[in-house]
Amino acid sequence: MAKIELLSEETIDKIAAGEVIERPGSVVKELVENAIDAGAKAITVEIKEGGISFIRVTDDGEGIEKDQVKNAFYRHATSKLKDASELMAIGTLGFRGEALSSIAAVAQVELITKTEEALTGVRYVIEGAVEKEFQEVGVPKGTTILVKNLFFNTPVRRKFLKSPTTEGSYINELCERMALSKPDIAFQFIQNGQVKFHTSGNGNLEELVYRIFGREIAKEIIPVSQKGKGISIYGVLGKPTIARANRNYENYFVNGRYIKSNLIAKAVEEGYSGHMMQHKFPFFILNIDVSPELVDVNVHPTKMDVRFSDGEYFYDYIASCVSAMLKMQELIPQISLQDKIEKTVAEIKEKAPEPFEKARIGNINVREEAGVYATESTQKQVDDETVNSAVLGIIKDSIQTLNPVVPSNNVIKAENVVYAAKPEQISLFETPFLSKEAEHEYEIIGQLFDTYWLITFNDKLLIMDQHAAHEKVKYERLIKHFKEKEIETQTLNPPVIVSLSTKERTVISEYEDYFSALGFTIEDFGGNEIALSSVPLDLYGQNEKDMFLSLINEFCDDIPKGKNELIYEKMASMACKAAVKGNMRMSKEEVKALLAEMMELDNPYNCPHGRPTMISMTKYELEKKFKRIV
Repeated sequence: MAKIELLSEETIDKIAAGEVIERPGSVVKELVENAIDAGAKAITVEIKEGGISFIRVTDDGEGIEKDQVKNAFYRHATSKLKDASELMAIGTLGFRGEALSSIAAVAQVELITKTEEALTGVRYVIEGAVEKEFQEVGVPKGTTILVKNLFFNTPVRRKFLKSPTTEGSYINELCERMALSKPDIAFQFIQNGQVKFHTSGNGNLEELVYRIFGREIAKEIIPVSQKGKGISIYGVLGKPTIARANRNYENYFVNGRYIKSNLIAKAVEEGYSGHMMQHKFPFFILNIDVSPELVDVNVHPTKMDVRFSDGEYFYDYIASCVSAMLKMQELIPQISLQDKIEKTVAEIKEKAPEPFEKARIGNINVREEAGVYATESTQKQVDDETVNSAVLGIIKDSIQTLNPVVPSNNVIKAENVVYAAKPEQISLFETPFLSKEAEHEYEIIGQLFDTYWLITFNDKLLIMDQHAAHEKVKYERLIKHFKEKEIETQTLNPPVIVSLSTKERTVISEYEDYFSALGFTIEDFGGNEIALSSVPLDLYGQNEKDMFLSLINEFCDDIPKGKNELIYEKMASMACKAAVKGNMRMSKEEVKALLAEMMELDNPYNCPHGRPTMISMTKYELEKKFKRIV
């Protein structure tokens, strides 16, 4: 056996650095978190070559005192934690005291900092944990940290980095998410000399969404603010119309900390269930504030993973909040008949400026006429204010056009959603859609292509998919009967004999209550065989034995006990088979009865598989199409 040796301090530092600093993005994350903890109101991140050769983070925070600068680079040296007892209630983003020492161990680092009280600042240079320079300099309040040649002394680590483009895109995404977590901080990200994005720091999350994600997403968001026991949630939810094929647009933060959590992601997605197409994922930005003693962030050196003291409660609360918010919205997709704009050469040469650009030009003209010449900082402030007001106006107009019931500038509040009464469906228009008060105001025009129904109501034309609508009604009826244990059954004479494996018999024993609630009566037939003496009343064309075995096979996939997702999925399939199909004739009376039943549902807008049950267009759009309105 080899002799056990004590590692050198240099080797220990490099090993420890590898746990915290994995790539250039890790450096940026740690430095930005330190800037936030320092009370910064403006943070600039600049990188070159994907952050491999150059990273600079500048903030206007409180700075570091001269006699504390060297201490900041020692391992496990921090001002945010004094003893282990404080780990139970961490209120800062950083607390380990490892970031600066880990960065300095594998890079060339230059620190420039000054506190408000100090007459001069300090410049400190350290390379590979070796001190190079320490001198006084004249600088403004705040801190700038320059990191060059990352992993210059650990070439193996450097070799496994991605390309500069890939590493840079990762940092860009990271900075965007950190900006979303702190709307009250002005973030600027510069890559290879180009400003990629710049936020105002005015605290308006809707404006921030516009700046980062663009107009199309900004006009399809729902502001939310909810508070419960030990947890509060605020942010925005994207409407199902902007769903994505991956989870890249899922953004969530716990106590201002960007993290990754399957619990939160799954909870939000469950809240969207019934509104989202299969294999699609929602857009959302949620800040989740939790009592510090109820969450453990000391799980991994990267601080990207957290654990909740009561994961089940947080899961149910988040899912309930999201579901309640969506049920309070009118989610019928509105389509536009507007023609695509064909640009002429003249139009391209004289491109009309955006609304906020017009306002900016107007402000410039006013200042010139008044003979006022603003300083650079003053000019920037005026421009930002102009942009902010214009952007908010665009967002407000867009959202109010699509959603007149809930204005965009009013945050929806629901106190203690988990324990609140069942939310009621809100009105589609001024009066509830197809309610008794409005039953004489709508008109069923007729059937189109033996599949779609045209309905007029006020100044809207609704187009309903008869299959999706009927499927939704059937599904909700099955769910109701399942929950109330009122599933109707039919007796099989003779019983159907089914041979099972050992694992399948175990599944039946474990989930016997589920099978019984679905309408299956199972009796032991001896050996590895069971007898089905009764099955659900209407299997909708499915063979009794095949459907039963299909259920068993799906239960074999380690579905968590107590969750009904699998049952609901099978019911969705049953409802789809039972529903009226496309290319089938229906009477107006049947459609009227169907609509009346739909509007009693919490979510009549989507079938169980997420397809819309109806879409709408406005009289205004039609009149524009026929040139009645120019």
